Amino acid sequence: MSHVGVPRGTVRKRRSLALLTAGVLTIPALAGCSSDSEETSRAVPQDIAPAARDRVADGSTVNWAVDAMPTTLNAFQADADSATTKITGALLPTLFPMDAAGHPKLNPDYLESAKIIEREPKQVVLYKLNQQAVWSDGREIGAPDFVAQWRALSGKDSAFWTARNAGYERIEKIERGSDDLQVRVTFAKPYADWRSLFSPLYPKEITGSPDTFNDGARTALKNTAGPFQLKGVDKAKGTVTLVRSPRWWGEKAKLDSLVFRVVAPKDRTKALADGTVHVTDIDAATANRIALALRDGSGGQPLTHGPGADLTPAAALRSWALAHGSDEKQAEIAQAAREANRKAVVAYGAEQKALRGYAVRKSLEPAYTQLALNGESGPLADDRVRRAVARALDRQELAETVLKPLGLPAKPLGSHLALAGQPGYKDGSGALGDQNTKEAQALLADAGWTQGGAAEKPKDTKAGSEAEKKDAEKKEGEEKAGTTEKAEKADKADKADADEKKTGKTEAEEEAEKKKAEEKADKDADEDAEKADRAAAGSDESAASRAEGLYIVGQDDKPGAGPARSAASHVLAPSRDAAAQSIALLRQAGAVSGDSAAAKVTAQDKQPGGAAGAYAPVGTAAPAPASVKGPLGKDGKTLTLRFVLPSGPGSQSLRGVGDRIAAMLEKIGIGTEITKVPDESYFKDHIASGDYDLALYSWPATAYPATDGRPIYAKPEPATDGSLLVEQNYTRVGTDHIDQLFDQAVAELDEKASRELMKQADARIWAAAGSIPLFQRPQLVAVDKKLSNVGAFGFAAPRYQDIGFTDRQAAGSPADRKK
Repeated sequence: MSHVGVPRGTVRKRRSLALLTAGVLTIPALAGCSSDSEETSRAVPQDIAPAARDRVADGSTVNWAVDAMPTTLNAFQADADSATTKITGALLPTLFPMDAAGHPKLNPDYLESAKIIEREPKQVVLYKLNQQAVWSDGREIGAPDFVAQWRALSGKDSAFWTARNAGYERIEKIERGSDDLQVRVTFAKPYADWRSLFSPLYPKEITGSPDTFNDGARTALKNTAGPFQLKGVDKAKGTVTLVRSPRWWGEKAKLDSLVFRVVAPKDRTKALADGTVHVTDIDAATANRIALALRDGSGGQPLTHGPGADLTPAAALRSWALAHGSDEKQAEIAQAAREANRKAVVAYGAEQKALRGYAVRKSLEPAYTQLALNGESGPLADDRVRRAVARALDRQELAETVLKPLGLPAKPLGSHLALAGQPGYKDGSGALGDQNTKEAQALLADAGWTQGGAAEKPKDTKAGSEAEKKDAEKKEGEEKAGTTEKAEKADKADKADADEKKTGKTEAEEEAEKKKAEEKADKDADEDAEKADRAAAGSDESAASRAEGLYIVGQDDKPGAGPARSAASHVLAPSRDAAAQSIALLRQAGAVSGDSAAAKVTAQDKQPGGAAGAYAPVGTAAPAPASVKGPLGKDGKTLTLRFVLPSGPGSQSLRGVGDRIAAMLEKIGIGTEITKVPDESYFKDHIASGDYDLALYSWPATAYPATDGRPIYAKPEPATDGSLLVEQNYTRVGTDHIDQLFDQAVAELDEKASRELMKQADARIWAAAGSIPLFQRPQLVAVDKKLSNVGAFGFAAPRYQDIGFTDRQAAGSPADRKK
């Protein structure tokens, strides 16, 4: 499928960047705090047409579609992307690739063993390398390669342009063991995710100097150590060609060559039909085309879909009549249209016939789609509004919208830090609560958003003496008005007594007339105030928009970073009552996890008012009725959120999810302004820069949540120049407690204890309501039916050496393969 919502630099940069979601992305545990057993769940199995190696023929070439040419072949640079990951996976050592359950597993092609041999006084890991493992120039893989990569990625030398240093900065020293095949790594601080290091492992010729690291590895890798080696990069043709490595010591690659070819998502159906690609991610529309082709078979029946399929008999007769009529001009137009339609039908039919040679491999991608709520400024800076948005969502319905039509399990994701089937997965969404309209409305009422709020006069927000002067004038005017009002009431009362004697009207009748007159006066005043407020409001919003800016870590003067942004940036607005916010989070944590600290917040903290589960202080406006008419408002402004979505052809599914979310929010009085932007600018210009209120994008799965999750959920911090350092936390929502839990987990060498800390962190991420996981993304891959061991891999990394055709004819010429 299209990877438009996938921030460039997928897995390495989640360990680097985000997954931009487009239709899929391309990249989404307070109930998980308890110490009970992990939730039993199974990963959706991979779908790769598995076959034993002796059934796979030797030879031939496979063309694999990618979205774009890789901008770098250095997976540790900021602009590494999914193509970089695919290519380096076939060329370089990965010491602990993920298995089918999303767990890191030792790779025997490179390692005989790797384990912690000392914990005190310092953590020491001993790697024993496969004695046959060599680089393509014949040099054995050894300690010098580990040392060079550590020095390049440690962060101590700024001359190396690196996207991340996580883990490497904790290493104190690397020593040679009894020989170069034994590598002894000593850590200055404990590091639970040590298996994440040195993958991929580059040769010292690349990592040994800033020049070769920064520039030399961008377009070429002269020294590799995988089942394939790099033959060439052709930017004009949009291809990266790999060939079987003669130095590979493991099981020989079945294919002669593997070509990664750039094919835009919109062109992939045609590329499949032409036979120019054999493997490609596809969207639901292309998957449906292939399913129809297989259904129709070769029976010779006329197609009931495609061009002209919806032409009614009456329309066909009219077209024929026009084409053969006496009006020559109309006849010429009709004949041309009929000929164009005939050609389209023929071309469509030929494509459908060719598509019968492909199968759609389906699984769930190791990535999840989330609804991101930008908490930097505006209504979503208030955690009550964010939680109201979250409580309005029917996540089950959203999951079914995307996954059910594809025949995939449609279950909402319950964790930010693990996917279903992975070790440590537990549904932590209870920290926030299920969908509940009444509680969502109560939270909005507590935050001051009411039905009449849009008509209220906004509070003076100007700073300094001018504002104080206006406040004083306003107060003085109110006092005068109050005195005058009292006098007027007394006069009216005296006059009413006199009038009653004259007219004979009762006091009740007089009161009713008086109330009616007052209501009309109030209505007229409100209308006048609303008009004035509208005239004064617009400039403030546009000024705030102009002040938007952001410093993105790792994008200053580095390859692929684009133009530098202004240093000016909004700093996270502090909560209106930080103590109350902390108590609310602790209350939610204790309610679902048994956390002793949280449990101390008892029912005495609850305030009357609001629905059950949403605690509002005395005097809070009552929740809106179940059926809200129009958006809520406060201080003269309506509650409307900017919802940014990608506009590309591969993003239909994502836009459908966005439309459903907008409808759900409308039911509780939250309006949305949906803006559709080009896929190529969606992430960089909107998500990363913070130019949105709501957005949909994805994060890739990781086997190392303590390392890879921290920059995504770390509390943004103001820099000395006034900019906001957000790392990869594009929602700008975080807490000190979440950061502390990540820090504890990454230093905890007991694997079970580390996972428990991650569950606690996940629970608090749920409660903060900056990121709402929706569902694991579908993975749809079109594959030549004669190919085996390739398709929808799920969690597991591909074994490139096993990919191939299952018969000799299929491994022959392209013409043979199209039969």
